[in-house]
Amino acid sequence: MTKTEQLYEGKAKKVWATENPDVVIVDYKDDATAFNGKKKGTIMGKGIVNNKMSNYLMQILEAKGVPTHFVEELSDRETAVKRVTIVPLEVIIRNRAAGSICKRLGLEEGMDFIAPSIEFSYKCDELDDPLISEYHAISCGFSTREEVDTIKEMAFKVNDALKEYFASIGVELIDFKLEFGKTSDGTIVLADEISPDTCRFWDIKTHEKLDKDRFRRDLGGVEDAYAEMMKRTGLEK
Repeated sequence: MTKTEQLYEGKAKKVWATENPDVVIVDYKDDATAFNGKKKGTIMGKGIVNNKMSNYLMQILEAKGVPTHFVEELSDRETAVKRVTIVPLEVIIRNRAAGSICKRLGLEEGMDFIAPSIEFSYKCDELDDPLISEYHAISCGFSTREEVDTIKEMAFKVNDALKEYFASIGVELIDFKLEFGKTSDGTIVLADEISPDTCRFWDIKTHEKLDKDRFRRDLGGVEDAYAEMMKRTGLEK
């Protein structure tokens, strides 16, 4: 499989067309951003961690009945995925209070939720990905009622599977962001990535942060946290 033309370059990835119109190649970068691009930096080796971990987790989810965009890992940084049209929604699942919801609702970080919560943001960098309701998504034409229902069902299924997996390696899944896309035949699949960039991971015993919060909050040890997640998932060379 060969790259032809570059289709897109975002904050963390480049996307290339291939000779197959239904398959693209994603190339993961070490560039790091936070707060919708307002903070920028580099996390050495991040692209390798995010590529390999995301691919591994996507295959776990496929085995659990969640359709994903994953096709084939090509190298440490490159993966072939199904070409999709991204649904312009960021889907956030929260198991504990952390990050922006603490500020919005005055919650103590780490507060355990009675049940997992779900939020939607309109995927728009210029507007800083504003929170919206599912009714906004439908009314504004960002997605249909059927798509929203499918996405919600899949997101909670992903949460159940990932919580169980990460608990088995001593990690608590605090919250995470998902994106979904539609293939050429209209099928909704899980897209984007699942990694320390898009999830909050805490050590179950110590509550040490093992994700991009170390970069966001200038906590130090960012590369070490990403490497620790690689080690725990058994992907470290």
